Amino acid sequence: MAADRKPHWLRIKLRQGHNLEYVKETLASLDLNTVCVEANCPNKIECFSKKTATFMILGRECTRNCSFCNVSHGVLQQVDVNEPVNVAEATIKLGLKHVVITSVTRDDLPDGGAAHFAEVIKEIKNRDEKIIVEVLIPDFQGSEAALAKVVAERPHIINHNIETVPRLYNEVRPMAGYRQSLELLKNVKKIDNEIITKSGIMLGLGETEAEVEEVMADLRSVGCDLLTIGQYLAPSKAHYPIKEYITPEAFEEYRIKGLDLGFKFVASSPLVRSSYHAAEMYEADNRE
Repeated sequence: MAADRKPHWLRIKLRQGHNLEYVKETLASLDLNTVCVEANCPNKIECFSKKTATFMILGRECTRNCSFCNVSHGVLQQVDVNEPVNVAEATIKLGLKHVVITSVTRDDLPDGGAAHFAEVIKEIKNRDEKIIVEVLIPDFQGSEAALAKVVAERPHIINHNIETVPRLYNEVRPMAGYRQSLELLKNVKKIDNEIITKSGIMLGLGETEAEVEEVMADLRSVGCDLLTIGQYLAPSKAHYPIKEYITPEAFEEYRIKGLDLGFKFVASSPLVRSSYHAAEMYEADNRE
C-alpha cells in the first residue's frame, strides 16, 4: 500500500539561483549530462545555484531496470571519447573544488565503463590536483579487475550505493546483488585502504528499522567510511510506490546509530541524496 500525501518536511520551496542558468549553459555547451536532471533530484536547484553538479557519464540510457530510478532505458549510446576532457573542462569552468562523477550502468561494455571512469579522473587531476574527486560507481558485475582500473587513478572517495535492504532487492533492484555490492566496497579497501568509501540507502520502501540497522552493520563490516540515508521519492506512478514517509526524528536516530557503529560521517535526513553536501562530508571526515 502506498503512503499518503507528501508531508510538510518534504515540500521544497522552488527558487531560481543566480548561478542556475550559467551551470545549465556550461553543461549544454559541452554536451554533458548530470544525474541531477536525469534522476530528477529534489536538490538540483539548490546545488546548481551553488555551482555544483554531479556529472553522469557513459550516456543517458541504462542497461538495468531498477524500479526506483528515473534514469531512462532505451537505445544505448556510444561512449563519447571526448567526455573525460569535457567533464574536466566543465569542472574548471564551474570552479568546482569537489566534483562528483557517476554513470548509468553499462553492462554491455566489457569492463562496465571502468576505463572511462579512470580517464575522467585522470583528466580532472591533470588540470588541478587540488580538486577532490568523488566517483559514484556501478557494481561492474562484480569484476575486481574493472574496479581496479578506477582505484588505480586514486579518486578521493569511491561511492557505491547499497540502495535498500536485502529483502527488497528482487522488487527494487532485481538486476543487482546485495552481497556483490558489499564485496565491491570491501575490494576497494583491499586494493587501496587509503581511499574513502561511501554508500547510501533509501528509506520508505517498506523496510523495517531492524533491517536498516543490519545494512548499516554490514557496511561497517566491509570498512565503509561514509553513509547517506534519505527518503525515497517515487519519480512517477509507474515506479515502485512509496510505502512510508520517515520522520526527520527517525532519520536523526539513524544518524546517531550510524556514528555509534563507527561511520566517520552520516548524512541522514529526508532530502539527503548520494552527492548532497558531498564536500561537507569529505571535509568533516578529514577534520577528524
